[in-house]
This record gives sequence, C-alpha cells and structure tokens, in this order.
Amino acid sequence: MKILLSPIAFLYHIILSIRHKLYDWRILKSKRFDTPVICVGNLALGGTGKTPHIAYLIELLSEQYRVCVVSRGYGRKTKGFQLANNGCASETVGDEPLQYVNKFSNIMVAVDENRNEAIELMGTIDRPPELYLLDDAYQHRSTQAGLNILLTSYNKLYSNDFLVPVGTLRDVRGASKRADIIVVSKAPADLDNNQKAEIINQLKPLPHQEVFFSSLEYEPLRAINAKADEFDLGQAQAAMLFCGIANPTPLIEELSSHYQQVETVTFSDHHAYTEKEINTILKRFEQIPSDQKIMVTTEKDFARLINSPYLCKFESVPLFVAPISIHIHQQEKFNKIILDYVRKNAHHG
Repeated sequence: MKILLSPIAFLYHIILSIRHKLYDWRILKSKRFDTPVICVGNLALGGTGKTPHIAYLIELLSEQYRVCVVSRGYGRKTKGFQLANNGCASETVGDEPLQYVNKFSNIMVAVDENRNEAIELMGTIDRPPELYLLDDAYQHRSTQAGLNILLTSYNKLYSNDFLVPVGTLRDVRGASKRADIIVVSKAPADLDNNQKAEIINQLKPLPHQEVFFSSLEYEPLRAINAKADEFDLGQAQAAMLFCGIANPTPLIEELSSHYQQVETVTFSDHHAYTEKEINTILKRFEQIPSDQKIMVTTEKDFARLINSPYLCKFESVPLFVAPISIHIHQQEKFNKIILDYVRKNAHHG
C-alpha cells in the first residue's frame, strides 16, 4: 500500500517544497511583529502534545506578561476572528482555545484562520498583549515568529517519518531547519544521556538549534460532578475512558497502572459528541460488572462538553477529568532561552 501511495506523497513533497522556496525567496510574504511571537507546532498531523506545551509556556510567562494565545480554532463552526471566553462553546472557538480560557484566567485567547489579522486586531485593544503564543502554526509561514518551537513525538520522530499518505507528516522534514528549539515530547522520564544522544543524532540538529526532551505528567483525577465528588477514588477498581484525541495510548497506559479493568471508547481528534454517542458511552459504562467504577475523559474532551446540552446526561455517573502537564528535562536552561527572548523583545506598557 505504501508503494502505491508513494507517488501521491512525492507530488505533495514537490508542492510543499515549492511553497517553502517562495517564502524563502520572499515572493510570498511573511509578516514580522514588534511584539514577541513564539510559535509552537510540529511537522506531523498531531499527537505531539502541543496543548500541554502551550500551557507550560502560559504558566511560565503569564505572571509577568500579558499573554495572548492565537489559534486557528480547529473544529469550530464559525469563521474569522473570535475572542474566546468561558461562556463560549467549542463550536464557536474550538476545543483547545476553550481549554486554555477555562484553565487560565489571566490570559487572552484569540481565534482566527489568519494569524496576522488576529495579532493586528489584538494590538488595537486597551492594554494589548505583550507577547503572542501561536498554537499549531509552524507551517503557517505568513506569520514570522521570533522563536519557533518544533515538537516531535519520542515514539514517532519526524526524522523517521514520511509525508502523508505514506506516513504522518504534513510538512517536509527539511522544514525542521527553521526551528530554534526542538522538543522531543512524550519521552520517558528516566531517559538517560546516551539514549538522548542517540535520538539527537537521528534528528541531526543544526548548530543554532537546541534540543530538549519533555515527559508527560498525569495529575490527580479531577471530579467534574456531584457523583464524582462523593466517590472514594481509593476504592475504584475499574475505569472507562472516552476521548477524542490524536493519541490516547499514554493515557490508557496510565489508567491501566491504577485500575484492574480499563475500558475505552475512542473517537477521532477534536470529535464533537452527539446525544446518541453519549448514550452509547453511558450504556458501555453500565455494562462494566464492577460496582466501584469511574468514568474518565480528557480536559480537551471536557472543553467540548462543558457548554453542551448533553453534559447533564453524565450526572448519574462519577465523571472525572485527567489533567496532564509536562516536565521539561533541563528545565532551567529551557526557561532561560524563552525568558531571554521575551525580555529582549517585549515592550511593557
């Protein structure tokens, strides 16, 4: 099958390469802003953990600077500029922007297919942002970021991957040369220096590029409803996970390390739940024989449900969210690079 699909991938490679050359030769224009712009993205279709990395940067920067996250708002049903807030539905701004505003009260989140227009509009408000975090914009070269952070998954390095439809890359491997920082995400926490050196050798970074490793950290489950508040998690024997994310495997493995039985109902990334699907999820939960059972979903999925008319259907079951964060190996060095860039380029006001 890969052999049959390789001509399509080859044609896609040619198209992408021409596009990059047009930007390199400045035939296609990139706009640079006076305000610091940090881009977080990847070359693959998804599953590298962009959202928790954006959250990490928000926590690092938002106490000192007015931060605005700029997102395309994937999966929303609206067009053009939207300013996300707690009262929005995911259909209006997308699930990840809604996740940010629900988690952080001291940031702004702007949604627009055109990142330049979003930044320009936000620059006109009273007390405009002092820095912008571009969520999943690495391939959108019309906005020239001052600092590019490229994520690649430990289990699927871009150096070992291929363009779709043969592999999972949506951009050519050579695009990695534009990165200032490469983060190998979802790495084991106990990865030793020899293993790291081997991976770095595979990535072949340029002299100006810094390579870091990050690991997922699962925080304690957070109760969502009254049933969950009343439930003694120490007594739980079974868990059912439902989610629509790019790579649910790490979360499934995490739950399996805590509970004797783990059932899963998975959907495609950014999935919008219907009433029928929620009824199916609840029926599957009822069929688990244990009396000490819980239902678990992700923060991203809950963002799609929080203002849904169907959320009330979960009132009869103990529903929990599994929050995740990241740990950056060599965290102090990583933080210094980020903070030095922002301090050098930010204009307080």
